[in-house]
Amino acid sequence: MPLSPDLLTWRADLTKSPGPLNGLARAAQQRINRLIPEKVHAAITAAIAGMTRAMLTGADFVTADPQPHLTLAQRQARAEQAIDVWRKTAAAEGGITGAGGFLAAAADFPLLMSFKIKLLFEIAAIFGHDGAVLSERLFILHVFELAFSDAEHRAGVLAAMDDWDAKPHPRRLDDFDWRAFQQQYRDHIDLAKLAQFIPLVGAPLGAIVNWRLVERLGHTAVMAYRMRAEQGANAPKGTSVQNPLP
Repeated sequence: MPLSPDLLTWRADLTKSPGPLNGLARAAQQRINRLIPEKVHAAITAAIAGMTRAMLTGADFVTADPQPHLTLAQRQARAEQAIDVWRKTAAAEGGITGAGGFLAAAADFPLLMSFKIKLLFEIAAIFGHDGAVLSERLFILHVFELAFSDAEHRAGVLAAMDDWDAKPHPRRLDDFDWRAFQQQYRDHIDLAKLAQFIPLVGAPLGAIVNWRLVERLGHTAVMAYRMRAEQGANAPKGTSVQNPLP
């Protein structure tokens, strides 16, 4: 049975080639990058790498038990509630750190990443999945990649996520390409997010952009888990492979 029409449209949009304005936005992004001090760039890169590794190994992100018996309508309603809580939290935090200039804005990156990852763990539980399992954490990282990477990379991520519960997954954390993960996130973060580092305009931009980024991630997660559920409904029984954390 094929996927629902809205899921097929969503997949097509994810892999659509960028339009002509993409090059102009990229050039503007590079100019803003040059305005940001190198120590801020280094702090951002370290934060992304550290958060990725912590998410793969730590237990702090698992904040909710799986909810396997909800209807799709209940899952979507609860996911929207979680998205609303985290986007408001992220907006408030972004406004505060955006008002503080370069160093305060740099502190926003690890905070915002932790908000995003916690939201993904909540949505995973809402859709009935256990975030303490390694394969679930890898799926969560793939959801993050879908939201914050280019179209070419997203196509590969979608291929890896297809029929997730019917195929084996890496048994070692080293098998995950965390370097590509952080580079995609760093290279494709919104232009306005980089502008948050500029004094005076940082506060309003920080609030607005954090809201938008969390909202985008939440929508991507809901669609990804819906896709997984529909594909899993058509998979042979007993094929799911789950690996506990080492």
